[in-house]
Formats: sequence, structure tokens, C-alpha cells
Amino acid sequence: MEDNKFSIIIDHAIERENEAVRFYHNLQESVHFTEKRNLLHDLENMERGHVTVLERLRRQDIGTIEIPEVQDLHISDYIVQEELSGELSYQDILIVAMKREESSHRLYRDLAEKSGDASVKKLFMKLASEEAKHKLLFEKMYDDEVLTQG
Repeated sequence: MEDNKFSIIIDHAIERENEAVRFYHNLQESVHFTEKRNLLHDLENMERGHVTVLERLRRQDIGTIEIPEVQDLHISDYIVQEELSGELSYQDILIVAMKREESSHRLYRDLAEKSGDASVKKLFMKLASEEAKHKLLFEKMYDDEVLTQG
């Protein structure tokens, strides 16, 4: 893959992660309880960590990238995200996080499927896999802390 094309893809992915950082940072202003604010701050920091992972990926040889199989609980497939307004509940925050990761996963998977370049396809599949891991984290939290507790 051309270095320029690889760099453009990584730059786009980093911008999406930075957008998520801003999103979670701004959401912190809309919650009144410290526990929820702390969760949103943790999500913001997790997105910052994704930027670090992408920067590392930029320096890695595409041929050495491994794409792990990631379990999908499909919880977010059956949840409708309501329009955000007012005070967010813990459940609302997890739903927003799941849906954002689901959307990013789908974008990278679709881009991989449309790519004719094997290296570009592999890079997009790696990015899709990373987003799937993030979605799984939120689905497990939702399953453990919302579904099982009513």
C-alpha cells in the first residue's frame, strides 16, 4: 500500500477518535452526578487511548498486523437510541457508547469490503476489529449492569 494512502486512512481514523473524545468531553457538561461524569471522563480517556493505538499502527508494517476474531453479543442491534436531551442515565451513556462503536465498526467493515487493495482491506479490517472490541466492552457492561439488574 502506498504510504500516502495508509497515512490518509490512519489520519481519518484518528480524526474519528478525536471526535469521540470531544463528544464524551462535551457530554460531561450535561450530567449532574459525579459517577456519570466520571464514566464519561473514562470514556473520553479510552478514546484518547485509541488515538495512541492508531499512532502505533501508523508505524507498524501492514503485513505484521493481526486481526483477532471478536465476539459480538448483538445487544446494540436490538437497542434504539433515543434523542439525547436532559440528564443522561447510566443506561443512556452505555447505549450512546455502544451505538458509536457499532457505527465505526460498520464503517470500517464496509470500507474493507469495498477496497480492491489487499493492504487497504487489511488495515480497514484491523480498524473494524478494534471498534468491535470497544463495542463488546460496552455490551458486556450493559449486559452485566443494566440487563441483569433490571
